[in-house]
Amino acid sequence: MNLEKRLEYFSQYSIIKGWRHIVQGEPDGFLADPQFRRAMPLLQQYNYTYDVLVYERQLPQAVDFVQAFPENKFILDHAGKPDIRSAEITAWEKNIRTIATHPNVYCKLSGLFTEAKWKQWSAAEFYPYLDILFDAFGSNRLLWGSDWPVMLLSGIYVQWKSLVEKYMEKHTEEEREAVFGETAVEVYGIR
Repeated sequence: MNLEKRLEYFSQYSIIKGWRHIVQGEPDGFLADPQFRRAMPLLQQYNYTYDVLVYERQLPQAVDFVQAFPENKFILDHAGKPDIRSAEITAWEKNIRTIATHPNVYCKLSGLFTEAKWKQWSAAEFYPYLDILFDAFGSNRLLWGSDWPVMLLSGIYVQWKSLVEKYMEKHTEEEREAVFGETAVEVYGIR
């Protein structure tokens, strides 16, 4: 398949803003594959974003990956999938703070319900992770996402939205607007 021709074809559809491959299902080292990496400058040429969907253990590889392409816009999906179920935070925090130093990386606040004990979590379990994400990325590089319908394994849409809204009660209106829409408008070029 000729990637350049495929991207040129899809560029006629303005609704397409970016691409994602489920890297979490690939063997370690996938993000370093030269054949995969050759697509990144092409995505940037068409102003496409790339959503990075990795498990927490793959975050160091994701850091190396985004560092290699400073002109591309990346969205880290599901906040890098921290192990909330086991309350493991140390390694994830280190990698989140490192990847957040790259200004071309945004982070999607989604998918956290399924990283906790399914339907047995409490809102307070998520707060330490949210604290780190807001501190590392700031509200202007965070995007709220539902992860619907996968989230239904552990909760419902209104629970997740309400949890983040409650967490953000002390944030400014501008910060709330950024997380719940404006950042997505900016990063995906929706205007």
